[in-house]
Amino acid sequence: MPQIPLFKTLQLFHPYHSIQTEITNPHKQNQKNQDFLSHSLNFQKYLIQKTHPLITKMENLLRLVDHEEFFSRRCIWVNGPVIVGAGPSGLATAACLREQGVPFMLLEREDCIASLWQKRTYDRLKLHLPKQFCQLPKLPFPADFPEYPSKKQFIQYLESYATKFQINPRFNECVQFARYDETSGLWRVKTKTSASAEFEYICRWLVVATGENAECVVPEIDGLADFKGDVIHAADYKSGEKFRGKKVLVVGCGNSGMELSLDLCNYNASPSMVVRSSVHVLPREICRKSTFELAVTLMKWLPLWLVDKLLLILAWLVLGNIAKYGLKRPAEGPLQLKNSKGKTPVLDIGTLEKIRSGDIKVVPGIKKLNGFSVELVNGEEHDVDAVVLATGYRSNVPCWLQEGEFFSKNGFPKSPFPNGWKGNSGLYAVGFTRRGLSGASSDAIRIAQDIGHVWKQDTKQKKKTTTACHRRCISQF
Repeated sequence: MPQIPLFKTLQLFHPYHSIQTEITNPHKQNQKNQDFLSHSLNFQKYLIQKTHPLITKMENLLRLVDHEEFFSRRCIWVNGPVIVGAGPSGLATAACLREQGVPFMLLEREDCIASLWQKRTYDRLKLHLPKQFCQLPKLPFPADFPEYPSKKQFIQYLESYATKFQINPRFNECVQFARYDETSGLWRVKTKTSASAEFEYICRWLVVATGENAECVVPEIDGLADFKGDVIHAADYKSGEKFRGKKVLVVGCGNSGMELSLDLCNYNASPSMVVRSSVHVLPREICRKSTFELAVTLMKWLPLWLVDKLLLILAWLVLGNIAKYGLKRPAEGPLQLKNSKGKTPVLDIGTLEKIRSGDIKVVPGIKKLNGFSVELVNGEEHDVDAVVLATGYRSNVPCWLQEGEFFSKNGFPKSPFPNGWKGNSGLYAVGFTRRGLSGASSDAIRIAQDIGHVWKQDTKQKKKTTTACHRRCISQF
């Protein structure tokens, strides 16, 4: 598609454009009209010379979209960063930017903030860590909240957080793509709304806040498509009410798999939990003190490997030998494994007691599903009424971000913690540290400070303005 130079665009808006277009055949014009046109063109040249810096920026901006695209969707200049994702990570970044005085645009594909928590979590969910390790920057949890807030309380906290910092996301806008334009030095972010309207945001900075858990992971299991019972992902599980009296196969033994098995047991279902690999199980508390808080305290004075050793000794004293129940521990310690592979240790809240009593069965990997039964890798076959896939989530960044230097193919920054929050050309990532809400908060603070520093330097030099161009004007946010 041919590019339209800016001076041509200015001519379109000139009051004598209709006369100017006829200059291609001057013999048809009388001398009076030619003199009039000459003065008009001289004025345009003078205007262009005096406004050259603005013209250069406008030309770069116009190169971002071709002629047809300008008329097919609305383009919006964001005088600050665009943040993709209105979960806790996006909210934390927005709040920190607000404190720095930096304007921003927050985009969210769902119709609410923290959609993972509001729409894709089970009813009995509580924060696994004490609230002081889960609060976002600039606002602690209410004093009357329990040490481990419930799902409802956490959502309430996030909504009050958005209200306090005047965070108003643009909901129901799904990012189709985002890419950096080398010519202009700006990011272009194309979105599509639930009503099929299209927008394109032009910005200097892009903050990826879609997180580690954007899309459900559904494993390939032989016979899954032909299984005659119910099959749901943990994202769609609310409670064990609908599974009363049923035999349920829970695939996955992470925190979700363990807790769903416990919930099913409490609703008089008969859960069997598939454990295909080794797993670290730690008590949530040791001597009435959070295991996580204890680990954080120990790491201030001791090396990681030694803290791991101490945690495993304490876990053995509290939980006993869990290997005899089919739960084998990995060779790496729990904290080292979290650092190297991002695999979170399970914090037990009562599941082990049900495993010991036999109310929850631990089974090896699945070989095949057949009708209403499952064949295991050890040759055993069990009747099954339903399957719950507690197989986790993954990042969806590679689906929409057209960039290959900062993010890897798995949707995580290539640089390990603590350097995975900042890329090149104004690209940032928040909530990808595999360190929970505290890691996301740390990222948000750094990003806001980094952008705020540049923003304040720029605003001291001069006040930037945005000029309308073309009939489908570029709006300013």
